[in-house]
Formats: sequence, C-alpha cells, structure tokens
Amino acid sequence: MKIVICGSMYFAKEMLEAKKRLEEMGHFCFVPSDIQDCLKNPELSMDMEHCLRTNVQKECFDKIKESDAILVLNYKRNGVEGYVGGATLMEIGIAQCLDKKIFLLYPSPKIEDLRYSLEIQLAKPIILNGDLNLIK
Repeated sequence: MKIVICGSMYFAKEMLEAKKRLEEMGHFCFVPSDIQDCLKNPELSMDMEHCLRTNVQKECFDKIKESDAILVLNYKRNGVEGYVGGATLMEIGIAQCLDKKIFLLYPSPKIEDLRYSLEIQLAKPIILNGDLNLIK
C-alpha cells in the first residue's frame, strides 16, 4: 500500500521510524520532503518563508492523490492527547475528499481539547491504537 505519513513536524523522528517500520512490512511510504531540515529545526514548519520556498504543503497534497492511504501520527502534544494540527487536519480533509483510507495512530482528541475534533471524527478514520500492524 502507498501511504503518506502525516502529523506535526515536531514528530519528524517518529515519522521516519514509522516509515521504516511500514516499509519493512511491505508498504511504500511518503514523508514530507523537508523532514531532515525539520529534524534539525522543528520550528521550520512554522516558518512562512521556508514553507513557501519548499512548497511542502502542496507537495503533501499531491502525494495524497498518488497514495492509497494516509497515516496520521497523532501523539500527545501541548497537553492534548491525539493532537492533530491545522495542516494535518487539511491533509485529512484532502484524503477524505479523495476517498483514501485514513489511519489515526491514536484516537482523535476530545472535543474539549481540540475544537475541530468533530471534523476529524467525521472523516471516519481507522483508529490503530498504536498498532501499525493493523494497517491493511
């Protein structure tokens, strides 16, 4: 299966770990092209000049079109269990619109913790509860 790995770039290290694991399982995975830069400086994902220069958002959307599924690495961040940021929410929406499978590594955040949790749930993601082996 072709899978785009999505999530906050604060989880860049975890994205590479998931990519390695999924590829060992026979999947083909895409990660953001600026992942190495973000490993060195996680703040780059919030830098307008960097984002415009790399066009990474559009690149991710295009990769979703080519894929079978997305995997959202929604670890705890800023005190929110199952954190999903704005860019990742957009990727979920693109995947839903294109009828791609949507996998969440952990359950969606509580609506009290993240206002757009409802929109995530409406995309009907498959919740993996931390188990990448459930991706099929």
